[in-house]
Amino acid sequence: MKPSHPVARRGSALAANLGVSERLFASTADRAMAKAIDAGIERVEAGLMREVSFADSIADVSTRYLLEAGGKRVRPMLTLLTAQLGAGVTDDVVTAAEAIEITHLGSLYHDDVMDDSERRRGVPSAQTVWGNSVAILTGDLLFARASQLMASLGERAISLQANTFERLVLGQLHETVGPAEGDDPIAHYIQVLSDKTGSLIASAAQSGVVFSGADPGFEEPIVEFGEKIGVAFQLIDDVIDLSPQPEETGKVPGTDLRAGVVTLPLLRLAELAKTDAASADLLARIRRDVIVVTPPDIGDPLDTNTLASRIVPSRATVDAIVAELREHEATRATLAEAHRWARDAVAALAPLPEGSVKKALTRFAETIVERQS
Repeated sequence: MKPSHPVARRGSALAANLGVSERLFASTADRAMAKAIDAGIERVEAGLMREVSFADSIADVSTRYLLEAGGKRVRPMLTLLTAQLGAGVTDDVVTAAEAIEITHLGSLYHDDVMDDSERRRGVPSAQTVWGNSVAILTGDLLFARASQLMASLGERAISLQANTFERLVLGQLHETVGPAEGDDPIAHYIQVLSDKTGSLIASAAQSGVVFSGADPGFEEPIVEFGEKIGVAFQLIDDVIDLSPQPEETGKVPGTDLRAGVVTLPLLRLAELAKTDAASADLLARIRRDVIVVTPPDIGDPLDTNTLASRIVPSRATVDAIVAELREHEATRATLAEAHRWARDAVAALAPLPEGSVKKALTRFAETIVERQS
């Protein structure tokens, strides 16, 4: 039976969510661009429902599960936006936007298995419902469907998709293995974010330029923007993981922390703990009371005997520790780092012509880092 959950509201609200709303646009041209993007998103949404439908009953249910759970459609929105530098929302641009969002969707199924996540987009994660094997195979099916769509656009699209997919896998691999001896854990982490998140956002932005026939000279600044804003996006997610409003995030506060997922606040805390006693004490309590198995980036994993004998702390104790990390200098430093990456992303847009697209991309970057409020 198909798990039931409400289909998220989309449509014109998407533009407002990403800062591409008519209130920001004063000119006729700006309002026309916002209208074109909204209409394009409607086409993409219809296409997504069509493209993730399968004749096989099991595949049809599992592939549509997270799509119907919602999502802001950040990546296709970027494709439609940068396409305004060229011919606008053409059929090829819509196809590319669909393929990129389906690629992102497939990666979520795999990520949740790797991270053993219990929830995604406010609903039980796919592997919680069907198990790891079905979740992984569903992700594979979605990657295959995305590849079919990109193949229909020609050799350039195939190359773009293959290169992006390679980076997604390398990012997950490096996240799983952790930094090598002597590597800077924070630099390693930022590279993982660039591969896992930045590469696909950059690909989305680049696709709008490529498949709208825009000036090829726009590609490099757009790719740099996408890479940098992708890192900022994920760093803000690290902060949001500690948010005390689960009804907004769809997750229990500290979900990643409790699962032992390495985030920048945790890495910054480990760095501060080398010289600050209070930080060392907080890190020790996180290792003892919050994380079941300590990530290799911040210390040796607890052995079986320790796990068997450890006393499970109360929910109140864990929540208090998560709240303490939320207010800690390590998290403030992560937020500042996210803002720096967003500023650098905007600076990369300097070669683009002044106008609606550049203004909207700048506002998009601002909206990304405002999500923590």
